Amino acid sequence: MEYYGDLCDKVASMKVMCGKNFISITVIEDFFKYYNVSVESLHLANKSCRAHKEVISAVPHYIVRTSKDQYAACGGKPLEKNITHIAYSLTLMSDPNVHENIIRDPTVKIDYTCVYPYMRAVSLPFPIHPFSSETVVRVDELDAKVEMALFKDHTFTDAFSSAPSIHLRDKVYVQVSVTEPKDFFLLNVNECWASQSPKHNETTGLTHPLLLNGCVNDETVIFETGTMSEMFGNGKSSTVRYSFSMFRFVAEPSVVYLHCKVHICAPDEDEPCRPKCKSITKREATREGPTQGLLSYGPIKIDKTETSTQKSKLVLMLMLPVGAVWVLGLFLLILITFAQAGARRVSSISTTDG
Repeated sequence: MEYYGDLCDKVASMKVMCGKNFISITVIEDFFKYYNVSVESLHLANKSCRAHKEVISAVPHYIVRTSKDQYAACGGKPLEKNITHIAYSLTLMSDPNVHENIIRDPTVKIDYTCVYPYMRAVSLPFPIHPFSSETVVRVDELDAKVEMALFKDHTFTDAFSSAPSIHLRDKVYVQVSVTEPKDFFLLNVNECWASQSPKHNETTGLTHPLLLNGCVNDETVIFETGTMSEMFGNGKSSTVRYSFSMFRFVAEPSVVYLHCKVHICAPDEDEPCRPKCKSITKREATREGPTQGLLSYGPIKIDKTETSTQKSKLVLMLMLPVGAVWVLGLFLLILITFAQAGARRVSSISTTDG
């Protein structure tokens, strides 16, 4: 809200909409009339992005709506971002009202900003680079968006918003899900592997398979099955969750990139979408087709600092020799005590006999 008028007794109703695919600002017409600003003179930093008039609930307003494709071209300011949020900023301004060679009316300039949570922004087609992976898979006449992200624990509630750093043998929690349209298609994660390269088809560097034909190919991989009301098994819903134990490759660089091939099934294809994993060595391959997609995530860094568990093990190892010395000393003390008691008893018997 802004106040205007000779006595600042009027309220300028302003509303900023932060949509998934657009940002808009709506301002009541009376505010601009007070400053003799016409709708034809209102625009963003780029004058080709102009305002228009629209009547809302019988009240005239001036509106500017900016789509993701227009953000930079219309003069959107450089993105401001940290590890949690991203801010988009635009400026609505008016041309000066010139009378002959003088200007008496002030120009209007309104800065407005939309701030998006970092992980929410992955579903926004604005020019950003969130720390997750997203791909679009064509299913018949519909585009489906699939996202892969890593989470900090088994609850899958707190995703990493920057390059994760994980200790060796700690669990890595992976979620692959169809984000648009939500809860419609079934998702099958057909193949996942780790590599030293961010490029899935890179032939140099080491690789390690995690999933093959939708089945476990690493002994530490565990699928999150969920509940009857919320299933996360492979091919059972639009979300697949699994975990594996963190590792590193024997050669440098000491980073890991994760790549997954996914397959999207229609709701009536639930049976064919579920992989048949009879054993870790015998699997039935899932069919490939135009509904295949590929996601890559990384880098995943190796945290080489000691965990509390590792420190406790070290302390225990240091304490064991000390404990052994104490036990040995106590044992010797008991032996000496028994020996001295026996010697006094023998001496007492000898004195009595004498």
